[in-house]
Amino acid sequence: MAERILRLDISGAPVEWLDWQAAAGLYARGLVTWTLGDVVFNLNGGVSRASGLRSHLQLHSIVACHGRVNPHPRSRPPLTNRALFRRDQNLCLYCGKEFLDNALTRDHILPVSRGGRDSWLNVVAACRRCNQHKGSRRLEECAMELLALPYVPNMAEYLALTNSHRIRGDQMEFLRSQFGRDSRWL
Repeated sequence: MAERILRLDISGAPVEWLDWQAAAGLYARGLVTWTLGDVVFNLNGGVSRASGLRSHLQLHSIVACHGRVNPHPRSRPPLTNRALFRRDQNLCLYCGKEFLDNALTRDHILPVSRGGRDSWLNVVAACRRCNQHKGSRRLEECAMELLALPYVPNMAEYLALTNSHRIRGDQMEFLRSQFGRDSRWL
């Protein structure tokens, strides 16, 4: 059971991916307010001594929860190489060639040594060759151009970018409807 369940807050904003055990816990504690998508897991529990009935849970692919399900909401998704490379579609944004993750690097458009920050808006995926050619120079100093502008993915896009498991069609449809206008994944 490698499929993940998409967890939303009560307003429908994406929060995280859950495994089936964590989702079952939310259902059992009565924190699931509404659901979308298909039933992806049918769980049978034990038999109640009081009623003689067997417990049963149907877990949907998308669940919205109330209560303190996201006590520390993020204003921006964390910057990781994996998410960065997916955002830039595994392309070097200087030469335009496609690479595997292990052949890409994080390049700072304004180098850190010159006051640049390690943030979504200042980094792009770059192949080793282009990154080494650029070095700690500004783009205009080395006659290089970006093929696309960097942007900050919203949480819906971030969850789609970082899921290493299979994303179901209903989950992707929901996430895609919430991608930002800058997304390259629309």
